[in-house]
Amino acid sequence: MPGPFLTSITRIAGFGDRRPSFEPVVRSSWATGDYVLAEVTGDGSVPYSIENPVGRAVEVMPGDQLVGALGRRAATLQIVGDWTAVEDDLELETLSAGGVLGRCTSAAVPRPPIARLRYLGHAHREGSKVTMRSCVPSGGGERLTAPIVLITGTSMEAGKTVAGKAAVRSLRRLGLRVAAAKLTGVGRFRDVLALGDAGADPIFDFTDAGVPSTAVPAAVYAEALEVLLSLLAEGKPDVVVAEAGASPLEPYNGDTAIAALGERVACTVLCASDPYAVTGVVRAFDYEPDLVSGRATSTSAAIELVGKLTGLPALNALDPASGPQFDELLGAKLSAFARGG
Repeated sequence: MPGPFLTSITRIAGFGDRRPSFEPVVRSSWATGDYVLAEVTGDGSVPYSIENPVGRAVEVMPGDQLVGALGRRAATLQIVGDWTAVEDDLELETLSAGGVLGRCTSAAVPRPPIARLRYLGHAHREGSKVTMRSCVPSGGGERLTAPIVLITGTSMEAGKTVAGKAAVRSLRRLGLRVAAAKLTGVGRFRDVLALGDAGADPIFDFTDAGVPSTAVPAAVYAEALEVLLSLLAEGKPDVVVAEAGASPLEPYNGDTAIAALGERVACTVLCASDPYAVTGVVRAFDYEPDLVSGRATSTSAAIELVGKLTGLPALNALDPASGPQFDELLGAKLSAFARGG
């Protein structure tokens, strides 16, 4: 019998090479980041795709089994849910295509595709539960000293990954070795792969540091972030493009990430859903980014409005004509960082 479908959040576990056993565990012993096996239920009238360990979309049908990890999601535009909301019936749902599993407690209308699941058991190796944290290799704890271009946002789907790809390409044009990471969000391989496609190497996200999403206690996230930064440091990059998903006010520890990066940040790019959202972030955090991009800069009229409202420079990262302006800004910021100011 073929094995279960593996979601992208299992990519650090090596299940393809070392298949685990699966045994039921009482719900009181479940924990965030546990790898679990579940069976797809329902009538199959609504197709659902998961993201496999290499980032490809794979359709699953009722009766199929998949492996994901228990976690939490708190998306403003799609799904809110948590494994702690699972009831005695042990029914689960896919909170992300990447394999974060729990029980949906709120969803946008119309409801995004969600696969309903029946819990079958926890992954075990050598008699112990397999968790995401147990699959993170112990590293040398190397400290990241490379400058960071930080991409932040006002919400999900504000254009952060598009701006991140543009930053990677711009830095590559400047002749630099670029690493990239997604620092916060919910487990999905697609975004970090897009940064790799733009030319970043190596690429990582918080999954590599052992958490299914960054909607975890700040202390847990801070520990994972240090692992993530150490992984980036091992690649010896000249510069890192780092995307902080969602916004600092959302429960994904964006504020924790920004505070931890501190003086390592050489340039900040704020991607906003609209020009007025830029003013909200600037006022709420007393924070002025070096550049505004994202959906708030979709047209020349939008760019002019950003300037009128905030006085901040803005450009559309999707517009090839903005490339020279982006190159000039990043080059100047990195030069200032190298000079210590």
